[in-house]
Amino acid sequence: MSGQGASGGRESPFTRADFTHLLPLTTRWADVDVYGHVNNVVYYAYFDTVVNERLIRAGVLDPATSPVIGLVVETRCTYFRSLNFPAPVIAGLRVAKLGTSSVRYDIALFQGEDGSCAAQGTFVHVYVDRATQRPVPIPDDVRAVLAELVPQG
Repeated sequence: MSGQGASGGRESPFTRADFTHLLPLTTRWADVDVYGHVNNVVYYAYFDTVVNERLIRAGVLDPATSPVIGLVVETRCTYFRSLNFPAPVIAGLRVAKLGTSSVRYDIALFQGEDGSCAAQGTFVHVYVDRATQRPVPIPDDVRAVLAELVPQG
């Protein structure tokens, strides 16, 4: 698998083969900055989209009513090349670490049919009780969906 370089230097780009969950996204005109490429803050919106899309489609997250929710406590992104408009983006998602009350995702963004990612990063959710905002164990139904995203082998 791709990821942290063997020498501890810059990461190697992930490839599509590193991911089983892929979500097609569309760049928008509003995503482009004055330099003519997708602005760096939009990459984080794509990260948020692929994570929450998976949980919502699986039926384990209702953003308005779920009593236990994942709060983002850490994100990072490594950029290899620019994403552009108009062009499709494919977001790859997998679970890098599944803890008791937290999960760390690996996410990669691919432009069109390119097999090597344009950007990749991590996104960490800590699960909390919505009312108290205190950490709680990841609910069993959510854990089952997340477990499907853990790479095998």
